[in-house]
Amino acid sequence: MCGRYSFAPTPKQKARQLDDLKQPVVWKIRFNLAPTQSAYVIANDDPQQIKEMNWGLVPSWSRDGVNSGKMINARAETIFEKPSFREVIHSRRCLVPADSFYEWRKEPDGRKLPYRIFLKNGNLLFMAGVWDRWGSGATAQSTFSILTTGPNEEMATLHNRMPLILATKEEQQKWLSDLPEDEIANMMVPAADHLLQMYRVSERLNGTAYDGPDLQEEVADTLRLF
Repeated sequence: MCGRYSFAPTPKQKARQLDDLKQPVVWKIRFNLAPTQSAYVIANDDPQQIKEMNWGLVPSWSRDGVNSGKMINARAETIFEKPSFREVIHSRRCLVPADSFYEWRKEPDGRKLPYRIFLKNGNLLFMAGVWDRWGSGATAQSTFSILTTGPNEEMATLHNRMPLILATKEEQQKWLSDLPEDEIANMMVPAADHLLQMYRVSERLNGTAYDGPDLQEEVADTLRLF
């Protein structure tokens, strides 16, 4: 699962990975992006522009257009079967840029300890997503889900799911292009081992109200004896 992430790119990351795209006049920096909130995506209908959509897919056929936050993720293993995703995976794919995502380690005493996960090479990571548009005119809204896969070696120590990360420019461009189903399926695999780095962060991340930069500061980890 991917239930929280951050978009706080450095000037170097923006220059290296986003400068060839049409960008917002003013960037919205977020250290604690949560479901239903507005976030940046690069969609296949206009891959040269960074857009804002709300996180949590609302299918075009939804009766009320309410974003409940229940469809923030789409499992790669079943995406071609689920009614909410089986059409958009073919026609409406997107990239979700982030500098990191978060995952929690559950302790024997019930505590949930958050970790920040990011690319070792210092690049922004691009998560694979799908999007849809509900309504028209003033009621129109665009929303997205992030695809998840099984874990790679690093993530297996923390959780049994992880976002589908497209690590290279070639993979990112391919995801936004027209593809047959078998090629889409071939792309939906866990990230390569040893690609990611992680460290524990403050438990203030457990709530969605706080969004300060200190959420990305490393805190002392605890050794688990069992």
